[in-house]
Order: sequence, then structure tokens, then C-alpha cells
Amino acid sequence: MLKIGVLVSGGGTNLQAILDAIDSGRITNARVDVVISNNAGAYALERAKNHGIPAVCLSPKTFESRDSYNEALLAAIDGYGLDLIVLAGFLVTIPPAMIQKYRNRIINIHPSLIPSFCGVGYYGLKVHEAALARGVKITGATVHFVDEGMDSGPIILQKAVEVLPGDTPKVLQQRVMEQAEWVILPQAIHMIANGEI
Repeated sequence: MLKIGVLVSGGGTNLQAILDAIDSGRITNARVDVVISNNAGAYALERAKNHGIPAVCLSPKTFESRDSYNEALLAAIDGYGLDLIVLAGFLVTIPPAMIQKYRNRIINIHPSLIPSFCGVGYYGLKVHEAALARGVKITGATVHFVDEGMDSGPIILQKAVEVLPGDTPKVLQQRVMEQAEWVILPQAIHMIANGEI
């Protein structure tokens, strides 16, 4: 049984997609053991509690330094004995010590077809604003392993989504979530849990 920790900063729609996929059997041999957020107001923490999953808030704002926060984050993750860490809209840089300790056991979902619209400054609506400004006809989402770079780790899965005339960043963001993110993130977890990756 793959023990998963999900790290989130906001509403937790990707977390919900993972929980739904486990409940429906689209993800097998895996369970979510903890949800950790840097944001006490993140609705993702409520989603975890509603599912009977420990919900932990660790905010960098409550620590004296980023180093002390990084140590606390790593200690919290170590405490759950996790096999896989899923970054599902986690807007905090992962400390190098955690990447080294959990090499190839941290995955991220990014709302574009990497290498387009990724890296520093590309998160949330900013990704979709950039795609629309560039005039691309196809965008999508990518699940990748996390390394020391920003959105630079090995790609696991990608799914394309059509950009439609009249799309706004919010409309495009929703379509990318529904048609790509909520599909390939659970798929990647299932594949990892069953030895396919």
C-alpha cells in the first residue's frame, strides 16, 4: 500500500480528484495518509478532515527562518513514513534536503505542457494568462518528478487541452483542471502505486 502525503496551498481540487479516484478504484494500492498546507485557510484542509485524513498546517510565517520551516516540514513528512509526496498546488519551494531524501518520490502537477509556461513565476492563473497572451491553440497539464529545478524534473504524463476562442484565463484554467489535471494526476499515482513507473 503506497502511503501518500499531499501538499497543498489552496482549495484542493486536485486533492479531491485523488480522493475520488481512490474511492472509485481508479487508484489502487494507495492511500492518502496526510494533507499538509502552508495556508491555514486552505479549503484542502477541510477536504482532508471530511475524509478522515490528518490535516496539518505548517506556515512559513510562524517560523523564525526559512531553514527552521524547512526542517519542520521535513520532520512532519518523515513522521508519516510516506512513500510518495504529491505537490497539488503547493506554492512553497521544496527544500533541497527533502528532494535529496525523497528522490523520485515527489511528484508535481503543473497546468501547462512543460517546457511551455513553466518555471519561476508560472503558477495558478499566471500560466493561463501567459498561454492566452502567446496565442497557443493547445495547452494542457504535466505530471513530473520534482528535482532541484523549478518544473524541471522528468516528465511522467502529459495531456493536451484545446484553447477555444473567447477563453478567459479562469475558463481555460477550469478546462485544464477538468480535462487534464484531474485525469493525469490520479493516473500517475495509480501507475506509481502499481509499479508501472
